[in-house]
Amino acid sequence: MAQALTLTETPIPGLLIVDLPVHEDGRGWFKESWNREKMLALGLPDFGPVQQNVSFNTRRGVARGIHTEPWDKLVSVATGRVFAAWVDMRAGETFGTVFTTEIGPDRAVFVPRGVGNSYQTLEDATAYVYLVNDHWRAGAYPALDLADPSLGIAWPIPLAECEISAKDRSENPALAEVTPIPTRSTLILGADGQLGRALSALLPDAVRFTRADGDLGEAEVLAGIDWRRHDVVINAAAYTAVDAAETVDGAAACWAANAHLPARLATLAGEHGFTLVHYSSDYVFDGERALHDEQEPFAPLGVYGAAKAAGDLAVAGAARHYLLRTSWVVGDGANFVATMARLARDGVRPQVVGDQVGRLTFADELARATVHLLNAGAEHGTYNVSNAGEPMSWAQIAAVVFDLLGRDPGDVATISTAEYAVGRAMARRPAHSTLDLARLRATGFAPQDQREALRAFVSDLRPAATAGTGRSRS
Repeated sequence: MAQALTLTETPIPGLLIVDLPVHEDGRGWFKESWNREKMLALGLPDFGPVQQNVSFNTRRGVARGIHTEPWDKLVSVATGRVFAAWVDMRAGETFGTVFTTEIGPDRAVFVPRGVGNSYQTLEDATAYVYLVNDHWRAGAYPALDLADPSLGIAWPIPLAECEISAKDRSENPALAEVTPIPTRSTLILGADGQLGRALSALLPDAVRFTRADGDLGEAEVLAGIDWRRHDVVINAAAYTAVDAAETVDGAAACWAANAHLPARLATLAGEHGFTLVHYSSDYVFDGERALHDEQEPFAPLGVYGAAKAAGDLAVAGAARHYLLRTSWVVGDGANFVATMARLARDGVRPQVVGDQVGRLTFADELARATVHLLNAGAEHGTYNVSNAGEPMSWAQIAAVVFDLLGRDPGDVATISTAEYAVGRAMARRPAHSTLDLARLRATGFAPQDQREALRAFVSDLRPAATAGTGRSRS
């Protein structure tokens, strides 16, 4: 009976052993050398291979490497056997760590970029196969001397007896002469916004791109970013003026930020191999359903929702993406809750709409969900993200804020959206914005109840806090 498909970690972070079932009979054998669904379920990264290469070696004793190309790879053997060795070339505590194993038809190894890869054939007619997630291109990539004594690699066949290229035999440096490869970092676009600030707090080592660094709508600004330095790009930049988006100038700005920029980022993700994180909105729906899941067809009511929907479709085309759809975002800055708190302290009796129902999403909760999905290696795709709990209307939320600040909740008057819109130039809003959180929960994330988060948020507001006049949007 064939062995089970298993995945084992190694001393080199991200270097993973995949033992493969091989089914044999009198005709020969069969195996699945790559099965995305099964291997991702085990914990293999969704690395998005785009090219397969085969290195056929006629004789026992061929040695290749140690090479460190700038892409991830899944290596295996179609026929024969190899002794394989890897060296962590990435800057950090594990720089110089060595791991070796034998690979035959029953074993594959996932090799993350930044890890030097080499092998020695143990049998004649060995076919070494590797999937990579970037198209091969000529270049001078970091390499190591196969015979470097500091590595301590116990080659089964003495290197002096091996077939080795001239470069690999004499031109590659020792580990002590190598500059460690910088680790790829996370890039936060829109890092000065309320979500960007919350993300920065949880990702202190991330590179922050703010408005002061340039206009992301300009091609030369995007071209000036070294995308290959980043393995994750989080797009927290967005146009959020829902009502202004209905004007001529506002519509142009809205489409530029919420549709054209995400589309360009999706293309760049494909070109440079990074994971793209993007944020969507309940405004892509018409609000007719009481609960929205990730499969609901788009039906936006206005320009803002249409632009967000277009951006969502573009991002979905990226091989490695997380699209986080959220609602009613509240963070550090101008937002509905801060406005209600100010009105409560000022003795105002506001009129607030009661026929729009949903859940708040606090920016720190949205940031926490983002980091969770990345760290958990969750399946790529779309996830609804908001705080949990019983849905509330805007009027109910306002009443809770008043109550938390010692005001009579009855001082909040409930009106309809139609009544509130009289005399105002307003975009249409979804009546129901509640998002189904089942898929997010299935990844192991437990959203905080919105009432608990609201209580903590209000208690942290300073008495003199300033506020905006409406919902804050992602």
